Amino acid sequence: MNEIIASPLFSIFLCIIAYKIGLLIQQKTKLAVANPLLIAILIVIVFLSAAGISLDQFNQGASFISMFLTPATCMLALSIYRQADKLKKNLIPILAGTLVGSIVSMTSVMLLCNVFQLDEAMAYSLIPKSVTTPIAMDVSASLGGIVPITIAAVIITGIIGAVLAPTLIKVFKIKDPVVRGIAIGTSSHALGTSKALEIGEVEGAMSGIALGLCGIITVILSLVLALFL
Repeated sequence: MNEIIASPLFSIFLCIIAYKIGLLIQQKTKLAVANPLLIAILIVIVFLSAAGISLDQFNQGASFISMFLTPATCMLALSIYRQADKLKKNLIPILAGTLVGSIVSMTSVMLLCNVFQLDEAMAYSLIPKSVTTPIAMDVSASLGGIVPITIAAVIITGIIGAVLAPTLIKVFKIKDPVVRGIAIGTSSHALGTSKALEIGEVEGAMSGIALGLCGIITVILSLVLALFL
């Protein structure tokens, strides 16, 4: 049994099976809260805890999965290319939306950290919560944040965005697919973009654009912030 657990394939298959179960539950329930990624995370946590498998053992295979994050993000370029006309037509609103969204995200974190009297390291860890994981990790490290906390914050932000996006779109009666995509991509990065792609191709493409722009803006703003630390 130990040999099986030690194999990198064990963690990979565990993640795939857990995500497949999450997909089946979502298809059966049709509930927004039944997010496949959220369900998969809970299944993996429960299984590892029950089986007494350490995080180091799990990461022997799980680390390979993270290698696909960059190629998967790059594949968004195909949807963006197909929607190039909409991008050119809405360039100013897209730039304005992502800039304001990034500033609001970072500012709200700082204000809430002050309200709840969290230390600077925690605040710097949470500032890049709304950008994709590789960028968030670098920003957090450059500011002096705690990278594992940053990763957790990014995942939680993405899951919440992916779960709530369809409901918020209906509640606020947002009809424009460009606005939908920019809002989702700005607030909940890659996980939100995956949900945007389910809603529509235009939404997915715009969300992918917002994801990239917010990453660039966050890096620039963090560099400016670092000058005053």
